[in-house]
Amino acid sequence: MSKILVQKFGGTSVGDPERIKRVANRIKSYYEKGYQLVVVVSAMGHTTDELVDLAGKISQNPPKREMDMLLSTGEQVSIALLAMALHEVQVPAKSFTGAQVNILTDSNHSNARIEAIDTKRLTAELDNKQVCIVAGFQGVDENQNITTLGRGGSDTTAVALAAALKAKECEIYTDVDGVYTTDPNKVERARKLNQISYDEMLELASLGAGVLHSRSVEFAKKYGVVIHVKSSFNYNEGTKVVSENEIMEKITVTGVTLKSDDARMTVADIPDKPGIAAEIFLALAEKKINIDVIVQSTGRDKTNTIAFTLPVASIAEAKATLEGLTKKWGAGSVSTDDSIAIVSAVGVGMKSHTGVAASMFKALADNNINIEMISTSEIKISCVIAKDRGKDALRLVHTVFGLDKSN
Repeated sequence: MSKILVQKFGGTSVGDPERIKRVANRIKSYYEKGYQLVVVVSAMGHTTDELVDLAGKISQNPPKREMDMLLSTGEQVSIALLAMALHEVQVPAKSFTGAQVNILTDSNHSNARIEAIDTKRLTAELDNKQVCIVAGFQGVDENQNITTLGRGGSDTTAVALAAALKAKECEIYTDVDGVYTTDPNKVERARKLNQISYDEMLELASLGAGVLHSRSVEFAKKYGVVIHVKSSFNYNEGTKVVSENEIMEKITVTGVTLKSDDARMTVADIPDKPGIAAEIFLALAEKKINIDVIVQSTGRDKTNTIAFTLPVASIAEAKATLEGLTKKWGAGSVSTDDSIAIVSAVGVGMKSHTGVAASMFKALADNNINIEMISTSEIKISCVIAKDRGKDALRLVHTVFGLDKSN
């Protein structure tokens, strides 16, 4: 079995010098067990936000290439400091930027995709007993321009390196000690999961569970990399994200989520004919507006109403786009409602259990919570409800599926 282990420490984990020293001591404990270590690090604390603010004081619309040059400096600070901290505890270490370890990407600045990783330099350094500290979130394109990987980029860097190096697993260290059945800040009786499948984690990530970003999970699933989510502030066992085949007991529902930053947009009284829905959603796709729940209903006078959910931040652009279409059609109206929330249940066990949706709907009905829209997939059920009942709904659904931890 490979003795290569990839570890990733987020901005909170390396947020100040004392935390960096603690991370160095944790890495030392693994080094002394004989592991060959590649450690991916994010920028310290709120460094990236501070750099974005700094750019905003110079330009309201800075070139994306220059933003990548600027933002990539945050990780250079943290990798150098961590390498220094390791030297202080007698662990040989070297820091590397994404370009120095040949993380090759496309040229889509601010949201680049990894295309290849040349592992020769990393492998040589590992064979020379060095701990390799790699800047997350960044790479380089074919013209040697620095690129950044977008939201969740450091997680993606770590998983991609684990895949390229055929590592034992990829440990992701955060400020929580694993993946929970729901947000423990909203439901006190949430409990930590020992395992979760890639598909479940992808669904939870898309629904706003912020532990892992979906791109890193997609990468892990594609290359069969086991992700181990742990806390950098304790030594508790975390949660492993694995193939569905490796999960011994497939419980019906693994987790529940609540999204409160979406709105509902309704396009009413539009012509009931082929191509209208396609025209609506193609126009929104061109604006890169993400759509979630969609419901279409047919009126009696050969008109349709289409309602869907979208991020609150996209309301203005979507409304302007759709009002352009209704003007072109000479029919229809556009309205919005930002007083909604989306409660969802996720679990691979839904594939083999009946009555899951009925249980969820009954729990909401028994507590006088009206369901306004419904969306389902093979392993997910989502209900649009009133925002002011969101937390109530989350607790109810968590309880009805037996996810509450025992006292």
